[in-house]
Amino acid sequence: MQIPRLFPLPMLALLASCAAQADPARGRTGSGSDTGTTQTDSGSLDTGAADTAADTAADTTEDTTEDTTPAGPTIEIATWNTARFFDRICDSGRCDAGQDDYEELPSAAQFQYKASQLATGITRQDADIMLLQEVESQDCIDALVAALPAGRWPVAVLGETGFDASVDVAVLANGELVDVIRHRNVPLPLAGGGSTTFTREFLEVELLIQGRPVTVFSAHFRSKSNDDPARRLAEARGAAAIVAASAAASPDALVVLGGDLNDTPDSEPLLSLTSPGILVRVASDIVPNDWTYAFNSQRDAIDHLLIATTASGGYVAGSATVFRDATGGLLTSDHASLRASFYLP
Repeated sequence: MQIPRLFPLPMLALLASCAAQADPARGRTGSGSDTGTTQTDSGSLDTGAADTAADTAADTTEDTTEDTTPAGPTIEIATWNTARFFDRICDSGRCDAGQDDYEELPSAAQFQYKASQLATGITRQDADIMLLQEVESQDCIDALVAALPAGRWPVAVLGETGFDASVDVAVLANGELVDVIRHRNVPLPLAGGGSTTFTREFLEVELLIQGRPVTVFSAHFRSKSNDDPARRLAEARGAAAIVAASAAASPDALVVLGGDLNDTPDSEPLLSLTSPGILVRVASDIVPNDWTYAFNSQRDAIDHLLIATTASGGYVAGSATVFRDATGGLLTSDHASLRASFYLP
């Protein structure tokens, strides 16, 4: 399904400035990363089919999208924040849990356990594409791939930012890799003047799956820990422009953005992604069971999948599923995972 491509004037101006950037050099300091606690595995898996009575009132302020795409081949795409998957090298030189240091230095057994638990979660979801967040390094990706079923996800791409103790984004995919484009250094205008950049890599991966073109973006916007809402809003606006440009350049592809966007559907950053109508949040049809993160008894949908309506393919209505266990997260992560099915072009 293809919809005429209409871009508001502010977005057109930003599109002109959003050229893909080269990887930054290694050795920069600071992480700009989330803090949080690691949850333990409860041994059970909740796919979001039921919830408490307090959550049964649907959010009537959010529109759902009628799926008119003809039935055809489908794939599953999921997004999951793995929760501080650190490797066995203390890059920051500050890895003392007793001093409340951010970076963790796991033992060999702890590192392998984390990789094994993440592999279990990924295998359970059985998605064709996994968009991951909070993966520190290539060593982590290599350990994860080694723990997964051989050959199931032959494409593994890390969006390394180059900061000490960075927790980065990644993409695992069952398909053929076509191209990788990194947008970390794209200037993002701030509402009050000046500019910023993406907190982490905004990773674009082009694939062929069953011979069909698919483009995915793995994102992790600014955390609300030591909050900088202006930067998160700039990230959302920049991401919307970059995805719109990708969809315009590849109208025959399925184009999907996913990740931990650290804000709720009614927030200004999310509305800046969805209000132009180019991106649609697919989990809007499972409200109120779309929550992916719980903190102090508050449940929020902050991990999202959005499809570009100006490209091809489509969302399989009602297919969005949240994978969580009794902790509210999934296995060793404090985040649940969100998966949905999409029609291939």
